[in-house]
Amino acid sequence: MAINTVFRRITSVYRLVALCTILFTVHVCHAQKKSGSPNIIYIMADDLGYADLGCYGQKTLRTPHLDQMAKEGARFTQFYAGSTVCAPSRCALMTGKHMGHAYVRGNKEMPLRPDDMTLAKLMKNKGYVTGMYGKWGLGLEDNTGSPEKQGWDEVLGYLHQRVAHRYNVDYLWQVNAGKLSKYPMDTNTNTHTVIIHKAKDFIRQQQHKPFFLYLPVTIPHAEMRAPTPESLAPFLKPDGSSVFDEKPFVRPPNGSYRSQPMPNAAFAAMMKQMDEDVGSILALLKELGIADNTYVFFTSDNGPHQEGGRVVEFFNSNGDLKGYKRDLYEGGIRVPMIAWAPGRIRAGTEVHEPLANWDVLPTLAELTQQKAPAGIDGLSFAAVLEGRSLKNKHDYLYWEFFERGFDQALRAGDWKIVKRKSNNSKTELYNLKDDLAESNDLATQFPDKVKALEKLMESARVDSQEFPVN
Repeated sequence: MAINTVFRRITSVYRLVALCTILFTVHVCHAQKKSGSPNIIYIMADDLGYADLGCYGQKTLRTPHLDQMAKEGARFTQFYAGSTVCAPSRCALMTGKHMGHAYVRGNKEMPLRPDDMTLAKLMKNKGYVTGMYGKWGLGLEDNTGSPEKQGWDEVLGYLHQRVAHRYNVDYLWQVNAGKLSKYPMDTNTNTHTVIIHKAKDFIRQQQHKPFFLYLPVTIPHAEMRAPTPESLAPFLKPDGSSVFDEKPFVRPPNGSYRSQPMPNAAFAAMMKQMDEDVGSILALLKELGIADNTYVFFTSDNGPHQEGGRVVEFFNSNGDLKGYKRDLYEGGIRVPMIAWAPGRIRAGTEVHEPLANWDVLPTLAELTQQKAPAGIDGLSFAAVLEGRSLKNKHDYLYWEFFERGFDQALRAGDWKIVKRKSNNSKTELYNLKDDLAESNDLATQFPDKVKALEKLMESARVDSQEFPVN
């Protein structure tokens, strides 16, 4: 047989295989759409401030990919974290319960229980492949909160939130085939870059199946460390010094974070890397042809920290908001939220309804045509993603916090009350419509409003043995 004839036959076989692959991909994506099984990607930054993104008012740092994501999708202006610190905020997200009913209400080691319904379990019930890459914070390898016991098929990241303070460690944790094991790391390699790489591998591997990817990245949480030399380079002068004014951070005795001579430049590098990583994930979805069958969400777990040398005011990370991480003022709990889904969410959508991360579970349930679990506090906001008005709205949003004794906050409409142990639990009253900065306490002027909201606050919670009120 002539060589040319053999070559033509081989070429024909390759073309047939390629055609079959294309048809299979189209069939799978069509089947996912028809069965109500869009892919879901939920990206959660760590300690990102409300005004750290350009589309939320950031003036110094550039976040072009996240800004474009907001232009092409929906930007939420009144979205709240579940708590003002890590673990309880993640518990609210995973279980759909606010801090008055959640099992994990603080940052002490407290694992989820076997019977807790999590987002991962919900998605597995629908036949989704579930993957988590980043910081878990809701259980360790030897207890009931270990991620493979809470619905995750594949995992790479940190289990304990304190270990996630470091970006150069000798191992991470992984889940494969239902088994949890250590994943060796080169201590010269920043863990964030590995986590993002593995998350994108998960998307490639699962592109023909409905998948749920939870990406709780560890940046820009302290310690202040540039993920790569390339991310830091734009913020250095030719002599290697920072382009910003810097106050070097020196690690105190027994401190959690390493010394950092240029914390502002390091923070800028972390923001640049995170923005580029989100952009690369959206580009990958388009490259694989699955962008129109995927919802991508981007948010933060709580407000910005002031640790490891970071100074929130330097980049005005909170804009007009008062307070930081560990506060129940707006700066500690109001966070960015962007939702993106080409062909599903109208470009340029603005959502002004007060919502919180405990609403995510029922929202994903509705998007995937499932019934939300009973007994949760969250309400679905799927309607606003489709350009419709919400039929069910919150009567109130509630938070409590234990690290400083016992602090509480409740928002009902435009009114918000705050109680702080450091202020002898005196009730403060603010009208967020007129006073977003919470600078004018109206408690003495509206005693009836205070009384009504205090009564609502009392009904919003049940006591917790694990987190008793002091």
